[in-house]
This record gives sequence, C-alpha cells and structure tokens, in this order.
Amino acid sequence: MSLFRDEETVALSIQEVFDLTRRVLIAAGLSVPHAEAAARVITAGERDECASHGLYRLPGCVMTMRSGKMSLDAEPVVEDVSPALVRADARHAYSLLAFERAAPLLAEKAKTVGVAALVINNCFHFSALWPEIEQLTERGVAALAMTPSHSWVAPAGGKKGLLGTNPIAFGWPRPGRHPYVFDFATSAVARGDVALHDIAGKPIPEGWGVDDEGRSTTSARAALDGAMLTFGGHKGSALSTMIELMAGPLIGDLTSRESMAFDDGAKAAPMHGELILAFDPAIMGGGDPEANAARAEALFAAFADQGARLPSQRRYEARARSLARGVRTPKVLYDQILALGL
Repeated sequence: MSLFRDEETVALSIQEVFDLTRRVLIAAGLSVPHAEAAARVITAGERDECASHGLYRLPGCVMTMRSGKMSLDAEPVVEDVSPALVRADARHAYSLLAFERAAPLLAEKAKTVGVAALVINNCFHFSALWPEIEQLTERGVAALAMTPSHSWVAPAGGKKGLLGTNPIAFGWPRPGRHPYVFDFATSAVARGDVALHDIAGKPIPEGWGVDDEGRSTTSARAALDGAMLTFGGHKGSALSTMIELMAGPLIGDLTSRESMAFDDGAKAAPMHGELILAFDPAIMGGGDPEANAARAEALFAAFADQGARLPSQRRYEARARSLARGVRTPKVLYDQILALGL
C-alpha cells in the first residue's frame, strides 16, 4: 500500500522515469554510460513498485556525485583472473557499469566450469540487486549476490550501528517464465523504506529501529538518527555478518564500518565491494537438466497449490501494472528532483 494519496503524487510513464533519471544524472555531471546504467536500475525499482529503490534514490545519487568522493566517469577495469573468477575494479565510480561490463564473462565462465564468481571492488553502491540477478538468469544461470553498505544497523543485542543493511539476492532461471528471484536486506527493512516513512510523516513499526539511546522507536527520524535493526534477531545478525565477511575481507574490500569511516560525514552512498556467484544448472545438475528443471517447477507449483505467494510474484504483478499504466511518485520527491539543477 502506498504511503501517499493519489493527489499527493505525480503520474509518470516508465519511459518518463528513465528519461528524467538519465537527464538529472547527466546534468549533475555523470558520464553517459554511468548515467544510463544507473537509470536502468532506478527505473526498474520504480517499475516494480519498490519505491525505496526507485526515484527516491536520485537525490542521494546527486549528493554522492557532489561529495567529491567518487569518480563521475571512471571506466571499470575488468580482469579475467582465473577459469572461475572475474574481477571488476569500479575505480571509485558507481558499481552498475562495472557489473554490466563483467556479467557476460561471469556467465560464460559459469557455463564452462559450473560455478564462477564476480568480484567488484572500489564501487559506490545504492541500487537494488535483483536487476543484476535478472541479467544473469536471462543468460541461463542461477545467481547469488551480496554487498555490505554503511554501518547503520545494530547487531542483535547491540544498540549502535555496526553492520550494514547488507542485502542478499538470489535468482533461478525459468525458461519461458519470469525467473524466481528474491532480494532483501538483512536489516528489518531497507533503509529507503524508513526514509520514505520519514518523508510521509508516518510512524514505523516496532522492531525496525532504535533511537540514539538504543531505545525501541516508532519514529522514522529517530531510527535514521539512531540505528536500524536486523530481521529475525540473532539469525539476521548472523547472516548480515556473513555478508560483511564474504563481500568485504574475502574479496579484499571494506566492511560497512570501514565504508562509513571512508565517508567521513559526506553522507554519500556506501563505498565498498560486491560479490556475485553464478551457477550453471546444466553442469552442476549432472546428466539430466530437464528433469532437474522439472523438479524445481514442481516446488514452485506447490506454493500455488496451497495458496501461497511465490517470492518475486508481487514484483512481476507490479511490473505488469506499471508497464500498462505507468507509476505514481510522491510530488514532494518529484519537486525535489526537479530542484536538483535540471
């Protein structure tokens, strides 16, 4: 359900979302290749009714660009490290162009050896992971992606930010159908969702965050100034810590706490690394890939048999609506975007 009434929103077509995003980013100084890569994922977020990763991200992107921390035009350097490893150095630019340049080689390696990894280093990251995962499932591989962020999230039993929102995403290819994809933060909710509640002046549920004294709060602003919480208590905390390690020290890059220290009050997007793993079902499944695919489809069908919603189904339903009717974005946000110097 939207936090805003229709009269508080502006109607846009999907093409208008892309064009607006591209135009703002280029006007702010981002190179065309980087601007178009960023516009594609922001548009995907808006299209799939994931507002926290749609146009809401645009003012933050411009703030990051003006922080003096990031490169606006660095060309990523893609390195073929080994039969199963690709490394992409984003060179302190946004992560998205580095991913797009390296993803074909990652999928090719997975289809050659069964499993392969893409390491993206030195990247500023603001975007959802599912658009990346869908690019890989379209190439016929299953995929898993993870990344840290800034230390906005308190560990289970803690009161201060230490972990990132630390999203993890997975995708399973389904030829002729939308892939099975999930993408979620290991915090109770994405930070953008808390910020959207703050913009709308709405309270947040208990369990999303604590204030700067470590007390539970329903104030979105207090949670943004204090710390967010992990989902599932110690379970979310453990999974978040795994992501810190897998997409931090394991790949030679920063943890969320180190990313926050690098930011040093600039309030830019997090700067760190990302790990993406790709798996070829045909190689890993042995001699009968069709039987294995049928086994997966039987599992998916069992969700519908008991009236349960398959994760990712909501996004695809939203996508169909948006492609047909366009989207509505909060007028306060739209006005803020227009004031960015367009």
